[in-house]
This record gives sequence, structure tokens and C-alpha cells, in this order.
Amino acid sequence: MSNISTLVKSIQNIMRKDAGTYGDAQRLEQLGWMFFLKIFDDREKELELLRDDYTSPLPPELRWCNWAEDEEGITGEALLDFVDNTLLPRLKSLTVSGDRVAGLIRSAFEDANNYMKNGTLMRQVINKINGIDFNVSNDRHMFGDIYEKLLKDLQSAGNAGEFYTPRAVTQFIVEQVDPRLGESVLDPACGTGGFLVCAIEHLRKQATTEADEFFLQHCFTGIEKKHLPHILCMTNLMLHGIDVPANVRHDNTLARPLRDWTPKERVDVIVTNPPFGGMEEDGIEANFPAEFRTRETADLFLVLLMKILKPGGRAGLVLPDGTLFGEGVKTRIKEALLSECNLHTIVRLPNGVFNPYTSIRTNLLFFTKGQPTTEVWYYEHPYPPGAKSYNKTQPIRIEEFAPERAWWHNREENEFAWRVPIETIKANNYNLDIKNPHNGDSGPGDVDALLPEYEKLLTQIAATRAKLKAELQQALSASGAGE
Repeated sequence: MSNISTLVKSIQNIMRKDAGTYGDAQRLEQLGWMFFLKIFDDREKELELLRDDYTSPLPPELRWCNWAEDEEGITGEALLDFVDNTLLPRLKSLTVSGDRVAGLIRSAFEDANNYMKNGTLMRQVINKINGIDFNVSNDRHMFGDIYEKLLKDLQSAGNAGEFYTPRAVTQFIVEQVDPRLGESVLDPACGTGGFLVCAIEHLRKQATTEADEFFLQHCFTGIEKKHLPHILCMTNLMLHGIDVPANVRHDNTLARPLRDWTPKERVDVIVTNPPFGGMEEDGIEANFPAEFRTRETADLFLVLLMKILKPGGRAGLVLPDGTLFGEGVKTRIKEALLSECNLHTIVRLPNGVFNPYTSIRTNLLFFTKGQPTTEVWYYEHPYPPGAKSYNKTQPIRIEEFAPERAWWHNREENEFAWRVPIETIKANNYNLDIKNPHNGDSGPGDVDALLPEYEKLLTQIAATRAKLKAELQQALSASGAGE
């Protein structure tokens, strides 16, 4: 592990010297398309050995092996000129003519940028990348771990954290939804591909024949709105043995009218963490029926999921507390969910699972389409002993879900689990924010959660006061000048 880990660190150190890559997000975006080309090139070399008739979708001069592999090759200004004026523009306008792989590459490079300003440093980075052979499974697995670490680093790079769902959460959701070989799997907001990779690993344990492996390559779909996570997702999938991740689209799932989704496009399994706290741009809500119109992203995704699951299809997703207790449109969405689907389980996560990106409390919802809900089981996930929150150095771990796993197929009420009949939920106007009845603390709420809110409020009040004062002074001085 250490040699590849050292190698990636040394790449990041070289990039820090370059004036163009001034932040983690830029460095990762730069590394994203470079690793993509190298991984793709290694894969092509393997295919050339395995298939006599293999032809690359790339013109020879754009293939990594022909411009990047020679350590003494093109460098300095000539390298910058080639990348900026030949490589990226031609990859962005690659002729597709029905070739899935060419289409995949073109969509991967649609919004790709070269941030590096120093061609000599870029050559050093390329030479380091050449130190990894993605055809050697040991290298590939080690790099997979490093890659995950790079994605975690993104969490602290401003708002890029929204791309990353803790692995323990994706793994627990996928395990409980339990996709089977023969089923179609979708993540309509796939980010860097955490849920898809987890689902593929889960299905691979079931694959025993060549036909199974072939099915595995094509049974999933991902859709991602932003360029950076999209290219990282495809690289992630290639690292996990998906030859051509052409079924990951660079698109906004919500930009398509709900009625345009055909029964043929319905899927068996959806696992996802839709962006929450986000607002969609004007006009997106018009794609949805009038009673469900809102600009809140997480709510729109919930409506979409109900529509595109097959009857009997299963979903597991992350949702913020706001969806559980919200009213108005949220009430109508929950009413539809509980009448069209069996919302059998809500796992309530404690504060800080998504730190440092957001302190919003989250929940894991599991439902099956086609039967109305008769009762909802809740499970309150506690912090591990001794912990008061999660953070970058102490994230949530899959081992912590052992009690939920043990309870899942043999449900009984206990200090963390309780059941609420549908009548109670209806009587409460579909409020799903139901507290643990076994927890004696019915006080004003969690101090850890309330303090930041209170501080935020104080800051807002101070800012408003300052603004009013400034406006008042301006008005007074203006009226004084006018006298």
C-alpha cells in the first residue's frame, strides 16, 4: 500500500507547486481526467492482447501510450500546447458514430480543463502516474483504496463534499436492499459512484459464470449532473472492473419531465443519496405534477423514485430530517409515498455523519413499491461508545451497523427500535419525524444540534442589524446633503 500511497502524495506535492492548481478540487479534477486516460489505456492494451480485432476509438496520437508514456517524451511548453490545443479539444469533439466507448470518452471530457500552467511539472506528474499499472490487480486494488481517500479529501475542499457518501452508509443501504443478479440497478444522483461500486461488489459475489459477469457489466445506470464527479465516477467504475461505464450519463435527472419516463425504463433497485439542502433552478419543478411542485432537490428525487421503480421494486436512500417533518408539498409527497409504497424502515442517523460538509441530520429510508404502508419501523442509530459526534478522523464505520443487521430480519422493539402504525402517522398529518419513545429525554432537543443553529441565528441578526444601520446612516447623510 505504502508505495502507491507515497506515489499519490508525491503527485499532489508536485501539483501544489503549479500556480494553476490552487485548490484540492482543481487538483482532483486534473488528476481525474489524467487517471481516466491512463486506466483506459491500460485496459486497451489488455484488450489488444485478448482480441485480434480490437480497434481503439481514439486516434493514435491521442492515446496515452503515444504522448505520455515515454519519460523523456514531450515536456514544457510543447506539452502544455499539446494538451490545451490538441488533446482536450479533440477529445471533447470525438467522432462518436454509434461507438459507445467513443461516446463515453467524449462525455467524460465535455467539461474537462487543464489547470496546470507549468509543462515541466505536468511531465513530472505524468511520469509518476506511469508508475501505476492498472492491469496488475494488486496495483489496481491499492489504487482503489487511495482513490477513495482522494474522494474523502474532496469533502474538505469547499462544497465538493456533497459528492461523497460515507462508505459505511452506502454499504449498509446496499446490503439491506440486496440487489440480485438479473435485476436493474439505478442511482439517479450517482456522484463519484459510491453506491454503484457497492452494488457491483455486492452482485459480483453472486456471479459464477461468464454470462453473470456480462450481465453485471450492463445491469446498472448512473446519472450525474456535475462534470467532476461524473468523470471520477467513471474512473471509479473502471477501477472496479467495469470495462465500459457507458451507462453513467452526464445529465440532470430532474430536468426531464416525469411523464416522459416510460414503463420500459423502470428499474428493480434504486440506491441513492440525492443532494439535500439544494434548490433546483427555475423551471425544473414544472417537470413534475402540480401537487408535487417544489424546488427542493431531495423532495423531487423522492417523487421521481416512486415513479421509476417497477412494481415490487426496492429503494434505499438518504434523506434529511426536513423531509420527515416538513409540511405543504412535503406532506403530499409523503402521503403518496405511504399509499403507493411500503415504507417499512427508517434508520435515524445521529448528528455529524456528513461532517464536515453538513451538520444536517439524516435518515435512511427503505421502501418497496406496490403495497401501501401499514406500519413503519424506526431504528435509532446510536453513536459508538465514548463518541459524541463523527468527524473526519472518526467517521461512521460499517461495524456500527451490526445491531441493525441482526435486528433486520427478526424485528422486535428494543431501546433503539420502535414501530408506528399508519393510523398514527395519518393522524399526525404524515409527520414522519417520530422520536424514540424508549428514550426518556423529551427535553428541548440536542444541545450539539441546537447550538450551531443558535449561533447561526445570532450571526444573521448581527448582519441584518449592521446592514440596517448602514442604510440608515446613508439615508441620514443623503437627507443632510439635500438640506
